[in-house]
Amino acid sequence: MVYATGDSIGPRRLRIGMVGGGRNAFIGAVHRMALRLDDKAELVAGALSSDADNARLSGIDIGIAEDRAYSDYRLMAEAEARRADGIEAVVIVTPNHLHAPVARAFLEAGIDVICDKPLSASLNEAEELAALAKRSGLVFAVTLNNTGYAMVRHARELVASGALGAIRIVRAEYIQDWLTLPIDADGQKQAEWRTDPARAGRSACLADIGVHAFSLAQFVSGMVPSEVAADLTTFVPGRRLDDNAHVLMRYASGARGVLVASQVSPGNYNRLSIKVYGEKAGLEWHGHEPEYLRLCEFGKPHVILTRGGAEVGGEAARVSRMPAEHPEGYVEGFGNLYRDAIALVSARRRGEAVDAGLARLVPSVEDGLIGMRFIEASVDSHEAGGVWTPVATHL
Repeated sequence: MVYATGDSIGPRRLRIGMVGGGRNAFIGAVHRMALRLDDKAELVAGALSSDADNARLSGIDIGIAEDRAYSDYRLMAEAEARRADGIEAVVIVTPNHLHAPVARAFLEAGIDVICDKPLSASLNEAEELAALAKRSGLVFAVTLNNTGYAMVRHARELVASGALGAIRIVRAEYIQDWLTLPIDADGQKQAEWRTDPARAGRSACLADIGVHAFSLAQFVSGMVPSEVAADLTTFVPGRRLDDNAHVLMRYASGARGVLVASQVSPGNYNRLSIKVYGEKAGLEWHGHEPEYLRLCEFGKPHVILTRGGAEVGGEAARVSRMPAEHPEGYVEGFGNLYRDAIALVSARRRGEAVDAGLARLVPSVEDGLIGMRFIEASVDSHEAGGVWTPVATHL
């Protein structure tokens, strides 16, 4: 897999397709920026919209040839699988209810999948999709992108090294304010589908942002809760799904956790954080200050670790692009996930052994499934009056 540019020869860029993410779709544009960041992939095809005109114009906007700008993802999967220069992986950035059917179509066509979260709008569909992905032997990555930040990966290494001692407390938060008013009822596109049970599933707030906080807690702590007790609230009159969630978590180790997700908290644009406290030390990371990780050993002054700094090596150094205090942020964290997912797809397609360490850093279909089980258990708990409800962790 090589390409020639002038007199130089290097690895060929992976051919990528995208489903969803047409004009005026925020997250699709972010995915496209991230996958281009390290110049290891090129976007060559897409079904960016189910509307034929919008699909064609959206393709023109980003340089996709008209004959590869589809309006039907099924036709795209079939056509690209037949082409000698067809796509090697597909990126799925549609509303939740389309994740599973789109992913299924491409898995059945032999094409690796990179899918936005959550895995599906229903747990049954997610279970079936995970089983299909496992049988296929293809790469299936889920863009729980906040695991890509350098200092989040350093936090994971610190926990795994035993620097904090036995973990006692995990606190994860994702707090926004953009749904404080009933903009979904006024037809705001991004809000409207996220609060529609037919497209979002049983939860809005947990499925949209709570699952990111859950993924962050799982990734850093290395633990999945065995049971949850949840209180979901819909504060805006007429809204059909939750816009605020408080979830208590119990772990088999004896650790305890709290997850808070809100989209109706004025003054919070996009506040994501993870705090993990052990018997010897604690750490805190905040998404709005992603370059820094606060570490405090009990009884000692706290230390602020800086991405790119002399005191931060290992995985954080591997995924850092810039020297310390040349800021990296949201797109770079997303880019780290894409770089690693692309490496897994490329290795599989070359018939090479997958780097197990790298594979553990890329959220997989199994991680997506655990996230869906967390959402389902939380909704079940809430509907039963907040009772403790088990989270299935077997795969």
